[in-house]
Amino acid sequence: MAGNGQVDQEETAGGAFAPLREPVFCRIWSASLFSNFGQLFLGVGAAWEMTRLSSSPSMVALVQTAMMVPLMLVTLPAGAIADMFDRRRIAMSGLGFSAVCAAILAGISHFDLVTPWLLLAFCVMIGAGVAFYSPSWQASIPEQVSRAHLPAAVALGTISYNVARSFGPALGGLIVVLYGARSVFGMTSLLYLPLMVAFFLWRREHVPSRLPPERIDRAMIGGARYALHAPAIRTALLRVLCFGLTTATASALAPLIAKDLLHGNAATFGILLGAQGVGAVSGALFVSAIRERISTEMAVRIFAVGSGIALVGIGFSHSLILTCAAFLVVGACNILTVAMLNVTVQLSAPRWVTARALSLFSSAITAGIGIGAWGWGVVAGEYSVAFAVIASGIAVSATALLGFVLPLASDQILDNDSVELGHEPEVELALTMRSGPIVVEVDYDVDPDRARDFYGAMMKMQGMRKRIGAFQWSIARDIANPALWTERYHCPTWGDYLRMRDRYTQADFVIQAEVDAFNRSGHARRVRRRLERPFGSVRWKADSYDPHQETIGFIGP
Repeated sequence: MAGNGQVDQEETAGGAFAPLREPVFCRIWSASLFSNFGQLFLGVGAAWEMTRLSSSPSMVALVQTAMMVPLMLVTLPAGAIADMFDRRRIAMSGLGFSAVCAAILAGISHFDLVTPWLLLAFCVMIGAGVAFYSPSWQASIPEQVSRAHLPAAVALGTISYNVARSFGPALGGLIVVLYGARSVFGMTSLLYLPLMVAFFLWRREHVPSRLPPERIDRAMIGGARYALHAPAIRTALLRVLCFGLTTATASALAPLIAKDLLHGNAATFGILLGAQGVGAVSGALFVSAIRERISTEMAVRIFAVGSGIALVGIGFSHSLILTCAAFLVVGACNILTVAMLNVTVQLSAPRWVTARALSLFSSAITAGIGIGAWGWGVVAGEYSVAFAVIASGIAVSATALLGFVLPLASDQILDNDSVELGHEPEVELALTMRSGPIVVEVDYDVDPDRARDFYGAMMKMQGMRKRIGAFQWSIARDIANPALWTERYHCPTWGDYLRMRDRYTQADFVIQAEVDAFNRSGHARRVRRRLERPFGSVRWKADSYDPHQETIGFIGP
């Protein structure tokens, strides 16, 4: 049974590489290979340079931390900015910032001016530029490929990184040996340029919002609230967080697995990482094929069990061949799980919040792996490496049981394109975008015998309203007239209310239609919109100066 509904065979022809037939995606994806190699070269070069600058193991370890921290701290605001402005320009800005910082680092390294803390600072800045670019790139994939090719396109994005991860560290180490770490910094800067050019050549049709951009803090809160009140996205975030927490041992403890369990050296460590990278690349090729045959929920459960069995095998194995085979399975299962959950978020989020939803997804998987790596490292220190890996395998297998408590949404593709409302409110007050709070009340006339069913439908309405921007939602029943129900919610400002109206999708209209079916007065619901005046908010004098006196009525439908 197809996991994603009916998909036209002609559209899916070409399998995993079908999106590469679409020119824009092909150019950007090909260029992303270079940027991924550059990022991995930077990690190798910076770590090696730190060994020259400092003899402290903690300073060397901080290089990786400095490159990962921006992914957790910058990604969410970057996603909010990507949703508010032209994603093409945002992506180019992030890449340009990283390229400039890498070039400056190469320059000061050439003159021997680098200090340990200065090197860490530049790693943070370069990582911040990449984190700033990433949500824009991921959120723009649906604009570059057809919807039928989206799962394969997301998988190709993971392939791009894992191809680089399979060979990048070894190649970067070779460049460091031959030419020194300083040359790697300059090469990193140059390798960002092809991707900048690819985005520059993309003639994206940016449709600016009819409303002024949100404040960055409100945009971030709006994205977080959407994820919180969208069951499909909320569940995907929780599942990928748990998966990251439990499966982090493969990468985090790989050096100790090579040293303590296999009695190998740095070359053994490299082989294990290479096997995991090859597994990830191989697994990503089958994302579309798997989604066509089984549901995402079933696939994620299978991959959790597969990854768990492989990790248990790694814990017991003392054979390089067997351990490499298990690492290959772990790499495939991990990338398939992350890619399929990523597709779930992509298909569940409407366009206005896609980048923020994907930034939250990136933060969840990064936080899961980061915290999990630390936690399993503590377990390995208290007991043994083998014990930690085996326990991790059992834990990741147990995450399959989460499907019974937190099931993923069905793979049915919803219509999440924004739609225009067919009416506009009557406005007689002189409102500005900052006027507020706005209170909205909607009356429904419902047959008392259908009250319980109506209440159930209104619970769906609650989630829908909160997803798109409503606060303090409530439903009340008139005690004198049991047939009269009143829905009530707040918007902080008139501008927030207008943005809320722009965020309705066809899927939201389906929920509204279900509720309207209970209304005995037909679709002519009585709606009241009020400007709330809390105590102390009214000016003392009518002629008091108002710096925002320009009035803004209703814009659009």
